[in-house]
Amino acid sequence: MSQKSVCVYCGSRNGANPAYTEAARGFGRMLAQEGWRLVYGAGDVGLMGEVARAAQTAGGDTFGVIPVHLLRREVGKTDLTRFVVTETMHERKKVMIMNADAVVVLPGGPGSLDELFEALTWRQLGLHDKPILMMNVTGYWDTLRALVDQLIEQGFADSSLGDYLTWVSGPDDAMERLRARLT
Repeated sequence: MSQKSVCVYCGSRNGANPAYTEAARGFGRMLAQEGWRLVYGAGDVGLMGEVARAAQTAGGDTFGVIPVHLLRREVGKTDLTRFVVTETMHERKKVMIMNADAVVVLPGGPGSLDELFEALTWRQLGLHDKPILMMNVTGYWDTLRALVDQLIEQGFADSSLGDYLTWVSGPDDAMERLRARLT
């Protein structure tokens, strides 16, 4: 059986609530303990850095992908198991999702939303069938969930769009769902 890989989208900042940092650390540690590879944006800042350092500390395999123009801004974490530099953001997103068996979205900002919506759109178009989990730490993604529901209710998306997202409360819940889908 080949090693499973989980793509994590999350903030390049830590956010206002310490629970976000704890969730990132906990999830990185759990991925490593499960023997699964972390695929993420290769930054050493914010929640990205937290999830990667936690995975590394627990002996995990890490695969980071960063576009050349963000090497300084996101402080490219070059001590990863594998470190890939791309030319563009689009290429970064493609490399990340194509090297993962599932996607987990922790709290984040516009970049995380961009990554999420590209993965969600690709799923809707049948370009992949990987699970997409929304880690709704302390209700962070509640308004996004309401927006997705509104898109469906107002006829701008098929009801299947809601089925492509699995809402989880934290790292333990995410790991339970991933184990059920990936093993």
